Amino acid sequence: MDALQLTGRDRGHIVSLATPRCLVHAAVVEPFLAMRDAAARAGFDLVPVSAFRDFERQRQIWNAKYRGERTVLDRRGRRVDVGAMVPGKRVETILLWSALPGASRHHWGSDIDIVDGRLVARGYKPRLEAPEYRRGGPFAALSCWLDLNLRRYGFYRPYTRAGAGVQPEPWHLSYAPVSHRALPLMTVDLLMSAIRGTGVQGETEILARLPWIRDRYVMGVDTPPRMRSRWARFNARRPAMVRPRSA
Repeated sequence: MDALQLTGRDRGHIVSLATPRCLVHAAVVEPFLAMRDAAARAGFDLVPVSAFRDFERQRQIWNAKYRGERTVLDRRGRRVDVGAMVPGKRVETILLWSALPGASRHHWGSDIDIVDGRLVARGYKPRLEAPEYRRGGPFAALSCWLDLNLRRYGFYRPYTRAGAGVQPEPWHLSYAPVSHRALPLMTVDLLMSAIRGTGVQGETEILARLPWIRDRYVMGVDTPPRMRSRWARFNARRPAMVRPRSA
């Protein structure tokens, strides 16, 4: 991926899937569909609620949170009023659960937020909050299945540690052969070029803290575990055509 693709400003690395409907990196197609098929055999409907997300969409999400128009959570998952915060604190609070535009792993097409589509079909509206994936939560069974199987297909969870940086996101899966290569390329200069003058609210505070933000919220992720399956090897070949698939 080049600088524009890494920061969500170009989608030349992305292909479209019809079923499930989503946009992903070309190398993610086969392993993700293989994992989805395996999940289906186990009784789950592995559905992405967010996959590739471009810079503009991430900017919209960020700005709405900065203005207090979308829900913002604190470190414990409690809703907070960002409008009452000074700009620097507002930026740091949003970063606990939302990536900076230009720094989102979703720009790479390697990372996917997933739910069990069976429950969505019955009317459940996912919130993408940690209790949904814990014991007693609607997606707890799916989360347990993923614990046992996602590495077979080259995926892992990049956010599992509470405390500093992004908070645990059990719904967030990352295809390691792509994301592990992309991460070291996310330099301060690259992020600065994506943010400066592009309408990201809180720009002054962000640019003043950018080296710290990069270290804490971009680089501060889990390291992919060792994987031995064939799906864990990077395949740069773009599929000639992606046919619709049944669930």
